[in-house]
Amino acid sequence: MLKKAQERVDLEIKIINLRDFAQDKHHLTDEPPYGGGAGMVMKIEPIDLALESINVKKGQPNSKIILTSAKGRQFDHSTASGYSKLTEITIICGHYEGVDERVAEYLVDEEVRIGNYVLTGGEPAALVISDALIRLIPDTLGNSESLQEETHRETGITSYPQYTRPAVYQDWEVPNVLLSGDHQKINKWRAQQKKSLS
Repeated sequence: MLKKAQERVDLEIKIINLRDFAQDKHHLTDEPPYGGGAGMVMKIEPIDLALESINVKKGQPNSKIILTSAKGRQFDHSTASGYSKLTEITIICGHYEGVDERVAEYLVDEEVRIGNYVLTGGEPAALVISDALIRLIPDTLGNSESLQEETHRETGITSYPQYTRPAVYQDWEVPNVLLSGDHQKINKWRAQQKKSLS
C-alpha cells in the first residue's frame, strides 16, 4: 500500500540513519543514563542534527515531529486522520531504555504510543502510524468508499461483518438479508451489527 500511495499521490518517504549524525568515531547514538540504571538512552545530539539536516523544527505549520514513546498519547483513528492532513510528518523512532528527555521537551511536537506495551524499537510503531495515516490521504486507496464504513471511523465502534461467495460453505451460511437485494434492510442490518469496543 505504501508503494501504491507513492505512485498515486504526491508522497515521499525518507529514512534517515541517526548514526550518520553521531559525533564520535564509533557513531554512537546511545549512552548510559545519568544517575545510573539499566539500559541505554538515545542521545540528543544525533537527533537534533538529523532534524536540522532536513530543515524541520517543532511548531512549524502543517508539519509535526513525533517521537514514538511508551509514555506518549495513544495513537488512534482520530490521530491518524489529523496527521493525514499535514504536508509533512517526521517520526523519530524511540529505542533502548528510552530517549534523552530533552528531545521530548525541546525538539518534538508530541510523543505517541501505538499501544500499552513496550517494543524493542520504535520502527514497528512508525510503520503502523505511517500505514494508518497514508491510507487516509485522498486518492491513496483505489476506492474511496473503503474509508466510509470501516472500523474505528466512529470512535470505539467496529464495522459490520462482511461476507462473500459462496453463500453456503460447509453448512455455514451468509445471513439471508445480505442476499435479499433490499438495500434498506441491508443497511439496517449492518447498523445493528456494529459493536462498541468498550
